[in-house]
Amino acid sequence: MTRQAILALSLMGSAFAISGCAIAEQAFAQQAANAAPADASAKLEAAFADIVAMDARNIERLIEITEIPAPTFNEEVRAADFARRLEAIGGVSVEIDEVGNVLARRKGSGNGRTLALVAHLDTVFPEETDVTVRQEGNVYFAPGIGDDSRGLVVLLSLLEVMNKNDMATDDDILFIGSVGEEGLGDLRGVRHIFREGGPKIDNFIAIDGGTADRVVTEGVGSNRYRITYEGPGGHSYGAFGRAHPHQALAQAIINFTEAATPITQSGPKATFSVGRIGGGTSINSIPFKSWMEVDMRSNDKDKLAELDAVFRTSIQEALDTENDRRSRDEAITINVDQVGQRPVGQTDLESSLVQYTKAAIESMGLTPQFLSSSTDSNMPMSLGIPAITMGKGGIGRNAHSPDESWENKDPHIAIQTLLLVVAAEANLQ
Repeated sequence: MTRQAILALSLMGSAFAISGCAIAEQAFAQQAANAAPADASAKLEAAFADIVAMDARNIERLIEITEIPAPTFNEEVRAADFARRLEAIGGVSVEIDEVGNVLARRKGSGNGRTLALVAHLDTVFPEETDVTVRQEGNVYFAPGIGDDSRGLVVLLSLLEVMNKNDMATDDDILFIGSVGEEGLGDLRGVRHIFREGGPKIDNFIAIDGGTADRVVTEGVGSNRYRITYEGPGGHSYGAFGRAHPHQALAQAIINFTEAATPITQSGPKATFSVGRIGGGTSINSIPFKSWMEVDMRSNDKDKLAELDAVFRTSIQEALDTENDRRSRDEAITINVDQVGQRPVGQTDLESSLVQYTKAAIESMGLTPQFLSSSTDSNMPMSLGIPAITMGKGGIGRNAHSPDESWENKDPHIAIQTLLLVVAAEANLQ
Protein backbone atom coordinates (compact mmCIF):
# COMPACT_ATOMS: atom_id res chain seq x y z
CA MET A 1 0.00 0.00 0.00
CA THR A 2 1.51 3.33 -1.06
CA ARG A 3 1.91 6.42 1.07
CA GLN A 4 -0.77 8.06 -1.12
CA ALA A 5 -3.11 5.23 -0.23
CA ILE A 6 -2.44 5.45 3.48
CA LEU A 7 -3.07 9.19 3.36
CA ALA A 8 -6.38 8.61 1.63
CA LEU A 9 -7.39 5.83 3.99
CA SER A 10 -6.30 7.93 6.94
CA LEU A 11 -8.47 10.81 5.82
CA MET A 12 -11.44 8.52 5.41
CA GLY A 13 -10.80 7.03 8.82
CA SER A 14 -10.51 10.47 10.35
CA ALA A 15 -13.87 11.53 8.97
CA PHE A 16 -15.45 8.39 10.34
CA ALA A 17 -13.81 8.77 13.74
CA ILE A 18 -15.09 12.32 14.04
CA SER A 19 -18.60 11.71 12.73
CA GLY A 20 -19.18 8.33 14.36
CA CYS A 21 -21.35 7.31 11.39
CA ALA A 22 -20.94 6.45 7.71
CA ILE A 23 -18.35 8.53 5.86
CA ALA A 24 -20.10 11.42 4.20
CA GLU A 25 -17.29 13.67 3.10
CA GLN A 26 -17.22 13.43 -0.69
CA ALA A 27 -13.67 14.74 -0.94
CA PHE A 28 -12.34 12.00 1.33
CA ALA A 29 -14.26 9.35 -0.57
CA GLN A 30 -12.92 10.62 -3.88
CA GLN A 31 -9.32 10.60 -2.63
CA ALA A 32 -9.69 7.04 -1.44
CA ALA A 33 -11.26 5.95 -4.71
CA ASN A 34 -8.30 7.35 -6.59
CA ALA A 35 -5.61 5.99 -4.31
CA ALA A 36 -6.73 2.84 -2.52
CA PRO A 37 -8.61 -0.36 -3.35
CA ALA A 38 -12.32 -0.15 -2.59
CA ASP A 39 -12.32 -3.30 -0.47
CA ALA A 40 -9.49 -1.97 1.69
CA SER A 41 -11.38 1.28 2.18
CA ALA A 42 -14.56 -0.56 3.16
CA LYS A 43 -12.67 -2.77 5.60
CA LEU A 44 -11.04 0.25 7.17
CA GLU A 45 -14.38 2.00 7.58
CA ALA A 46 -15.87 -1.06 9.27
CA ALA A 47 -12.80 -1.53 11.45
CA PHE A 48 -12.90 2.08 12.61
CA ALA A 49 -16.54 1.62 13.63
CA ASP A 50 -15.66 -1.56 15.53
CA ILE A 51 -12.85 0.19 17.41
CA VAL A 52 -15.25 2.87 18.62
CA ALA A 53 -17.80 0.23 19.61
CA MET A 54 -15.37 -1.88 21.67
CA ASP A 55 -14.62 0.83 24.22
CA ALA A 56 -16.66 -0.73 27.05
CA ARG A 57 -15.03 -4.12 26.50
CA ASN A 58 -11.61 -2.50 26.48
CA ILE A 59 -12.29 -0.93 29.87
CA GLU A 60 -13.12 -4.39 31.22
CA ARG A 61 -9.88 -5.73 29.75
CA LEU A 62 -7.90 -2.84 31.19
CA ILE A 63 -9.21 -3.41 34.71
CA GLU A 64 -8.73 -7.17 34.60
CA ILE A 65 -5.15 -6.96 33.28
CA THR A 66 -4.15 -4.16 35.66
CA GLU A 67 -5.34 -6.15 38.68
CA ILE A 68 -2.89 -8.96 37.90
CA PRO A 69 0.38 -8.04 39.68
CA ALA A 70 3.34 -8.14 37.28
CA PRO A 71 6.52 -6.78 38.88
CA THR A 72 9.66 -7.02 36.78
CA PHE A 73 11.03 -10.60 36.95
CA ASN A 74 7.61 -11.90 38.07
CA GLU A 75 5.38 -11.43 35.04
CA GLU A 76 4.33 -15.08 34.68
CA VAL A 77 0.68 -14.78 35.73
CA ARG A 78 0.00 -11.76 33.55
CA ALA A 79 1.86 -13.40 30.66
CA ALA A 80 -0.35 -16.49 30.89
CA ASP A 81 -3.44 -14.29 30.98
CA PHE A 82 -2.30 -12.29 27.94
CA ALA A 83 -1.53 -15.48 26.02
CA ARG A 84 -4.99 -16.83 26.84
CA ARG A 85 -6.63 -13.64 25.60
CA LEU A 86 -4.70 -13.77 22.32
CA GLU A 87 -5.65 -17.40 21.79
CA ALA A 88 -9.30 -16.60 22.49
CA ILE A 89 -9.31 -13.90 19.81
CA GLY A 90 -7.73 -16.37 17.38
CA GLY A 91 -5.92 -16.11 14.09
CA VAL A 92 -2.50 -16.39 15.74
CA SER A 93 -0.10 -19.07 16.90
CA VAL A 94 0.82 -18.28 20.51
CA GLU A 95 3.86 -19.25 22.58
CA ILE A 96 5.66 -18.12 25.70
CA ASP A 97 9.42 -18.14 25.15
CA GLU A 98 12.31 -19.04 27.45
CA VAL A 99 12.39 -15.70 29.28
CA GLY A 100 8.63 -15.23 29.54
CA ASN A 101 7.75 -13.12 26.48
CA VAL A 102 4.37 -13.85 24.92
CA LEU A 103 4.60 -14.11 21.12
CA ALA A 104 1.58 -14.44 18.83
CA ARG A 105 2.21 -14.62 15.08
CA ARG A 106 -0.52 -13.60 12.63
CA LYS A 107 0.61 -14.98 9.31
CA GLY A 108 0.76 -12.86 6.21
CA SER A 109 0.85 -13.98 2.62
CA GLY A 110 4.34 -15.36 3.09
CA ASN A 111 6.63 -12.66 1.71
CA GLY A 112 9.09 -13.32 4.51
CA ARG A 113 8.76 -9.96 6.28
CA THR A 114 7.62 -9.47 9.89
CA LEU A 115 6.26 -6.41 11.68
CA ALA A 116 6.52 -6.67 15.48
CA LEU A 117 3.96 -4.95 17.73
CA VAL A 118 5.04 -4.85 21.37
CA ALA A 119 3.65 -3.83 24.75
CA HIS A 120 5.42 -4.70 27.99
CA LEU A 121 3.92 -6.94 30.64
CA ASP A 122 5.84 -5.73 33.67
CA THR A 123 5.33 -2.84 36.07
CA VAL A 124 7.70 -1.03 38.43
CA PHE A 125 5.67 -2.00 41.51
CA PRO A 126 6.51 -4.80 43.97
CA GLU A 127 4.33 -7.88 44.36
CA GLU A 128 2.55 -6.65 47.48
CA THR A 129 1.32 -3.41 45.84
CA ASP A 130 -2.46 -2.96 45.86
CA VAL A 131 -3.39 -2.85 42.18
CA THR A 132 -7.15 -2.67 42.64
CA VAL A 133 -8.60 -0.26 40.07
CA ARG A 134 -10.58 2.71 41.37
CA GLN A 135 -12.86 4.73 39.09
CA GLU A 136 -13.72 8.41 39.36
CA GLY A 137 -15.91 9.35 36.42
CA ASN A 138 -13.90 8.76 33.27
CA VAL A 139 -10.59 8.35 35.11
CA TYR A 140 -9.22 5.01 36.33
CA PHE A 141 -6.63 4.85 39.10
CA ALA A 142 -4.21 1.98 39.80
CA PRO A 143 -0.45 1.39 39.73
CA GLY A 144 0.56 0.33 36.21
CA ILE A 145 -2.82 1.03 34.59
CA GLY A 146 -1.29 3.21 31.91
CA ASP A 147 2.24 1.84 31.90
CA ASP A 148 1.65 -0.55 30.29
CA SER A 149 -1.67 -2.36 30.84
CA ARG A 150 -3.28 -0.01 28.35
CA GLY A 151 -0.63 -0.95 25.78
CA LEU A 152 -1.61 -4.62 26.10
CA VAL A 153 -5.26 -3.66 25.57
CA VAL A 154 -4.33 -1.78 22.38
CA LEU A 155 -2.68 -4.91 20.96
CA LEU A 156 -5.66 -7.11 21.83
CA SER A 157 -8.03 -4.59 20.22
CA LEU A 158 -6.00 -4.42 17.03
CA LEU A 159 -5.87 -8.18 16.63
CA GLU A 160 -9.58 -8.49 17.25
CA VAL A 161 -10.60 -5.82 14.76
CA MET A 162 -8.25 -7.12 12.07
CA ASN A 163 -9.64 -10.62 12.43
CA LYS A 164 -13.26 -9.48 12.46
CA ASN A 165 -12.81 -7.50 9.24
CA ASP A 166 -10.68 -10.12 7.47
CA MET A 167 -7.77 -7.70 7.13
CA ALA A 168 -5.06 -9.83 5.55
CA THR A 169 -1.54 -8.47 5.15
CA ASP A 170 1.49 -9.39 3.10
CA ASP A 171 3.78 -9.26 6.15
CA ASP A 172 3.50 -11.44 9.23
CA ILE A 173 2.48 -9.49 12.31
CA LEU A 174 4.10 -10.61 15.55
CA PHE A 175 2.16 -9.48 18.64
CA ILE A 176 4.46 -9.48 21.67
CA GLY A 177 3.94 -9.02 25.40
CA SER A 178 7.50 -8.38 26.56
CA VAL A 179 9.03 -8.94 29.98
CA GLY A 180 11.65 -6.88 31.79
CA GLU A 181 11.11 -3.51 30.14
CA GLU A 182 11.16 -1.60 33.40
CA GLY A 183 14.05 -0.71 35.71
CA LEU A 184 16.55 -3.46 36.38
CA GLY A 185 14.76 -5.65 33.85
CA ASP A 186 17.07 -3.82 31.42
CA LEU A 187 14.95 -4.67 28.35
CA ARG A 188 15.62 -8.37 28.92
CA GLY A 189 12.54 -9.41 26.95
CA VAL A 190 13.42 -7.64 23.72
CA ARG A 191 17.11 -8.42 24.21
CA HIS A 192 16.13 -12.07 24.03
CA ILE A 193 13.96 -11.51 20.97
CA PHE A 194 16.85 -9.83 19.14
CA ARG A 195 19.37 -12.49 20.15
CA GLU A 196 21.31 -14.36 17.52
CA GLY A 197 18.93 -16.96 16.17
CA GLY A 198 15.83 -15.08 17.38
CA PRO A 199 12.80 -14.34 15.21
CA LYS A 200 13.50 -12.21 12.14
CA ILE A 201 11.93 -8.78 12.58
CA ASP A 202 11.94 -6.12 9.85
CA ASN A 203 10.01 -3.33 11.59
CA PHE A 204 9.07 -2.75 15.21
CA ILE A 205 6.36 -0.72 16.95
CA ALA A 206 6.14 -0.52 20.74
CA ILE A 207 2.98 0.75 22.43
CA ASP A 208 4.03 2.63 25.54
CA GLY A 209 3.99 6.14 26.90
CA GLY A 210 1.58 8.95 26.22
CA THR A 211 -1.10 10.36 24.00
CA ALA A 212 -1.91 9.39 20.42
CA ASP A 213 0.15 12.22 18.92
CA ARG A 214 3.44 11.14 20.52
CA VAL A 215 6.02 9.11 18.58
CA VAL A 216 9.40 8.08 19.95
CA THR A 217 12.00 8.01 17.19
CA GLU A 218 15.13 8.31 19.34
CA GLY A 219 16.13 5.80 22.00
CA VAL A 220 17.69 7.34 25.11
CA GLY A 221 20.55 5.12 26.22
CA SER A 222 21.42 4.52 29.86
CA ASN A 223 24.24 3.10 31.95
CA ARG A 224 23.31 1.91 35.44
CA TYR A 225 25.61 0.86 38.24
CA ARG A 226 25.49 -0.47 41.77
CA ILE A 227 28.60 0.70 43.62
CA THR A 228 29.56 -0.88 46.95
CA TYR A 229 32.30 0.30 49.31
CA GLU A 230 33.29 -2.31 51.93
CA GLY A 231 35.53 -2.32 54.98
CA PRO A 232 35.93 -3.80 58.45
CA GLY A 233 33.38 -1.54 60.14
CA GLY A 234 33.43 -1.28 63.90
CA HIS A 235 32.33 0.76 66.89
CA SER A 236 31.92 4.48 66.18
CA TYR A 237 34.11 5.40 69.17
CA GLY A 238 36.35 2.41 69.72
CA ALA A 239 37.22 1.89 66.05
CA PHE A 240 37.43 5.54 65.12
CA GLY A 241 40.08 6.17 62.49
CA ARG A 242 39.21 3.23 60.26
CA ALA A 243 38.28 3.98 56.65
CA HIS A 244 34.58 4.76 56.46
CA PRO A 245 32.45 3.38 53.57
CA HIS A 246 29.73 6.03 53.97
CA GLN A 247 32.27 8.81 53.76
CA ALA A 248 33.72 7.29 50.59
CA LEU A 249 30.21 7.05 49.14
CA ALA A 250 29.47 10.67 49.98
CA GLN A 251 32.76 11.77 48.43
CA ALA A 252 31.98 9.77 45.29
CA ILE A 253 28.61 11.50 44.92
CA ILE A 254 30.21 14.92 45.31
CA ASN A 255 33.02 14.08 42.88
CA PHE A 256 30.63 12.76 40.25
CA THR A 257 28.18 15.63 40.59
CA GLU A 258 30.93 18.20 40.15
CA ALA A 259 32.45 16.39 37.16
CA ALA A 260 29.17 15.48 35.44
CA THR A 261 27.28 18.75 35.77
CA PRO A 262 29.31 20.63 33.11
CA ILE A 263 28.78 17.74 30.69
CA THR A 264 25.01 18.07 31.01
CA GLN A 265 24.93 21.83 30.49
CA SER A 266 25.65 21.93 26.76
CA GLY A 267 25.14 19.84 23.64
CA PRO A 268 22.85 16.80 23.45
CA LYS A 269 20.77 16.19 26.53
CA ALA A 270 22.37 14.07 29.23
CA THR A 271 21.28 13.35 32.80
CA PHE A 272 22.49 11.55 35.90
CA SER A 273 20.95 10.53 39.21
CA VAL A 274 21.94 8.68 42.36
CA GLY A 275 18.65 6.89 42.79
CA ARG A 276 19.21 4.75 45.88
CA ILE A 277 21.74 4.52 48.69
CA GLY A 278 22.02 2.22 51.71
CA GLY A 279 24.17 0.46 54.27
CA GLY A 280 25.09 0.59 57.93
CA THR A 281 23.86 -1.30 61.00
CA SER A 282 23.33 1.32 63.73
CA ILE A 283 23.91 4.94 64.60
CA ASN A 284 26.90 4.07 66.79
CA SER A 285 28.70 1.89 64.24
CA ILE A 286 31.12 2.48 61.42
CA PRO A 287 29.38 0.66 58.56
CA PHE A 288 31.11 -2.28 56.93
CA LYS A 289 29.22 -1.69 53.66
CA SER A 290 27.81 1.30 51.82
CA TRP A 291 26.14 1.17 48.42
CA MET A 292 24.44 3.33 45.81
CA GLU A 293 22.63 2.82 42.52
CA VAL A 294 23.35 5.33 39.78
CA ASP A 295 21.62 6.08 36.47
CA MET A 296 23.11 8.02 33.52
CA ARG A 297 21.18 8.79 30.34
CA SER A 298 21.61 10.44 26.96
CA ASN A 299 20.39 10.03 23.39
CA ASP A 300 23.98 10.67 22.27
CA LYS A 301 26.36 7.74 22.71
CA ASP A 302 29.45 9.96 22.97
CA LYS A 303 27.87 12.08 25.69
CA LEU A 304 26.85 8.92 27.57
CA ALA A 305 30.38 7.58 27.28
CA GLU A 306 31.74 10.88 28.62
CA LEU A 307 29.47 10.66 31.68
CA ASP A 308 30.50 7.05 32.22
CA ALA A 309 34.19 7.95 32.13
CA VAL A 310 33.96 10.72 34.73
CA PHE A 311 31.79 8.48 36.91
CA ARG A 312 34.42 5.76 37.02
CA THR A 313 37.12 8.29 37.79
CA SER A 314 35.00 9.87 40.53
CA ILE A 315 34.31 6.66 42.43
CA GLN A 316 37.96 5.59 42.31
CA GLU A 317 39.17 8.97 43.51
CA ALA A 318 36.69 8.81 46.39
CA LEU A 319 38.08 5.41 47.39
CA ASP A 320 41.63 6.71 47.31
CA THR A 321 40.72 9.83 49.30
CA GLU A 322 39.04 7.85 52.08
CA ASN A 323 41.83 5.30 52.33
CA ASP A 324 44.44 8.08 52.48
CA ARG A 325 42.45 9.73 55.25
CA ARG A 326 42.32 6.68 57.54
CA SER A 327 44.66 6.49 60.51
CA ARG A 328 44.43 2.78 61.28
CA ASP A 329 43.73 -0.73 60.02
CA GLU A 330 43.09 -2.02 56.51
CA ALA A 331 41.78 -0.08 53.51
CA ILE A 332 38.23 -0.25 52.22
CA THR A 333 37.51 -1.74 48.79
CA ILE A 334 35.08 -1.02 45.97
CA ASN A 335 32.85 -3.29 43.89
CA VAL A 336 31.50 -1.93 40.59
CA ASP A 337 28.51 -3.83 39.20
CA GLN A 338 26.87 -2.68 35.99
CA VAL A 339 23.20 -3.50 36.51
CA GLY A 340 21.83 -2.02 33.31
CA GLN A 341 22.83 -0.75 29.90
CA ARG A 342 20.25 0.42 27.39
CA PRO A 343 21.67 1.20 23.96
CA VAL A 344 21.30 4.52 22.16
CA GLY A 345 19.47 4.39 18.84
CA GLN A 346 17.29 6.28 16.41
CA THR A 347 15.01 5.73 13.46
CA ASP A 348 15.35 7.85 10.34
CA LEU A 349 12.53 10.40 10.13
CA GLU A 350 12.37 9.73 6.37
CA SER A 351 11.79 6.00 6.83
CA SER A 352 8.49 4.61 5.61
CA LEU A 353 7.55 3.63 9.18
CA VAL A 354 7.88 7.20 10.47
CA GLN A 355 6.27 8.73 7.38
CA TYR A 356 3.25 6.44 7.56
CA THR A 357 2.89 7.23 11.25
CA LYS A 358 3.15 10.96 10.61
CA ALA A 359 0.47 10.76 7.90
CA ALA A 360 -1.86 8.70 10.09
CA ILE A 361 -1.54 11.04 13.09
CA GLU A 362 -2.10 14.11 10.96
CA SER A 363 -5.19 12.55 9.42
CA MET A 364 -6.67 12.42 12.92
CA GLY A 365 -6.35 16.17 13.21
CA LEU A 366 -3.31 15.90 15.49
CA THR A 367 0.23 17.22 15.16
CA PRO A 368 2.88 14.51 15.54
CA GLN A 369 5.27 15.03 18.45
CA PHE A 370 8.61 13.31 17.75
CA LEU A 371 10.39 12.52 21.00
CA SER A 372 13.31 10.80 22.65
CA SER A 373 12.66 8.21 25.35
CA SER A 374 13.83 4.88 26.73
CA THR A 375 11.54 2.02 25.68
CA ASP A 376 11.63 -1.45 24.17
CA SER A 377 12.35 0.25 20.83
CA ASN A 378 15.90 1.05 21.97
CA MET A 379 17.05 -2.45 21.06
CA PRO A 380 15.93 -2.59 17.41
CA MET A 381 16.93 1.06 16.90
CA SER A 382 20.45 0.26 18.06
CA LEU A 383 20.58 -2.59 15.52
CA GLY A 384 19.47 -0.41 12.62
CA ILE A 385 15.96 -1.91 12.45
CA PRO A 386 13.24 0.72 11.84
CA ALA A 387 11.43 1.11 15.17
CA ILE A 388 9.16 3.60 16.89
CA THR A 389 7.14 3.79 20.08
CA MET A 390 3.56 5.01 19.69
CA GLY A 391 1.30 6.37 22.40
CA LYS A 392 -1.35 4.22 24.04
CA GLY A 393 -4.04 6.90 23.76
CA GLY A 394 -6.25 8.46 26.36
CA ILE A 395 -4.47 10.56 28.96
CA GLY A 396 -2.05 8.93 31.38
CA ARG A 397 -0.88 10.66 34.54
CA ASN A 398 1.60 9.97 37.36
CA ALA A 399 3.27 6.93 35.78
CA HIS A 400 5.49 4.94 38.15
CA SER A 401 3.61 6.27 41.18
CA PRO A 402 0.94 4.64 43.38
CA ASP A 403 -1.45 7.37 42.19
CA GLU A 404 -1.07 6.46 38.52
CA SER A 405 -4.20 7.05 36.44
CA TRP A 406 -5.53 6.77 32.91
CA GLU A 407 -8.34 8.92 31.52
CA ASN A 408 -10.61 7.32 28.94
CA LYS A 409 -10.62 10.29 26.57
CA ASP A 410 -10.90 9.54 22.83
CA PRO A 411 -9.26 6.15 23.37
CA HIS A 412 -10.16 4.91 19.90
CA ILE A 413 -7.84 7.38 18.17
CA ALA A 414 -4.63 5.61 19.19
CA ILE A 415 -5.94 2.22 18.06
CA GLN A 416 -7.24 3.61 14.77
CA THR A 417 -3.93 5.35 14.14
CA LEU A 418 -2.00 2.15 14.83
CA LEU A 419 -4.29 0.26 12.46
CA LEU A 420 -3.51 2.73 9.66
CA VAL A 421 0.22 2.38 10.22
CA VAL A 422 0.02 -1.41 10.30
CA ALA A 423 -2.13 -1.41 7.14
CA ALA A 424 0.55 0.58 5.33
CA GLU A 425 3.70 -0.99 6.76
CA ALA A 426 2.52 -4.62 6.61
CA ASN A 427 0.74 -3.97 3.28
CA LEU A 428 -2.97 -4.55 3.77
CA GLN A 429 -4.18 -6.73 0.92
